[in-house]
Amino acid sequence: MSEASQLYRLTGVPAPDAPVLVVALEGWVDAGLTAATALTGLLESVDTEVFAVFDGEELIDQRARRPRLRISDGISEEITWAEPVVRVGTDRLGSGIAILTGPEPDFRWRGFSEAVRQMAVGMGTRLMVGFGGFPAAAPHTRPIKLAATATSEGLAQQVGFISGTIEVPAGVEAVLEQALSAGGIPAVGLWARVPHYVAAMPFPAAAMALLDGLAAISGLVIDADVLADAAEAARRKVDELIAQSREHADMVHQLEASLDELEGAPSDLAPESMPSGDEIAAELERYLRGERGEL
Repeated sequence: MSEASQLYRLTGVPAPDAPVLVVALEGWVDAGLTAATALTGLLESVDTEVFAVFDGEELIDQRARRPRLRISDGISEEITWAEPVVRVGTDRLGSGIAILTGPEPDFRWRGFSEAVRQMAVGMGTRLMVGFGGFPAAAPHTRPIKLAATATSEGLAQQVGFISGTIEVPAGVEAVLEQALSAGGIPAVGLWARVPHYVAAMPFPAAAMALLDGLAAISGLVIDADVLADAAEAARRKVDELIAQSREHADMVHQLEASLDELEGAPSDLAPESMPSGDEIAAELERYLRGERGEL
């Protein structure tokens, strides 16, 4: 048994044929709770069972992510430990899906990524797709767009990407992209461009965009409409908040006009009134480094 394989145990549930591995771990960049909400919608759309459980004793800082204790009438009944798990299932047409969820490891990222690579190769995984969301200069009134981090030019172009070069702290999802690519499995991170002024609140429309992106790039049949009611309610709430401030309403108008100009529609917006690409990149980098401030 290799050192990497000692980091997890299999439950005996059979793996589906040639699954798509979706990575949605807690603890990294997730503006608008985009990845967490998309994961909830995905688990509602696909019946899954636990395929593998990772060793939280080796990977998780238990004081940072304390276990949950259930107490009933003063009796300590059960402790639930924070552990990454892989769940497996099929969509309604029988295509395989595996979902890596739970807390992002605190320790042994290289060993963890090697264990996931080993498991993914063993399952015959055909594609890895990561979930995330970041704050962007985008209006909530328009469809949410995705940006890719990918291991091939073709995948990046299929999703769309942010031009230029930027260096930011990496999450374990990025490490997994590289590890699986080294194992011959193409990998892509789907990042929803969440309007920066709603980044601190749940924004299900961005989660729907992730699920639609997953379906488009993988061919899986995913029902993103399970989040439709929540997305509409969130948009109405934002509309109400924006309507209470002329300054905020003007900001949204400027974002809409800027987007129209970029997409070829006429705009009465002066270009100098919008942040430059460098300013947006700097805002993104500050967010990734945890310097989020007030939006």
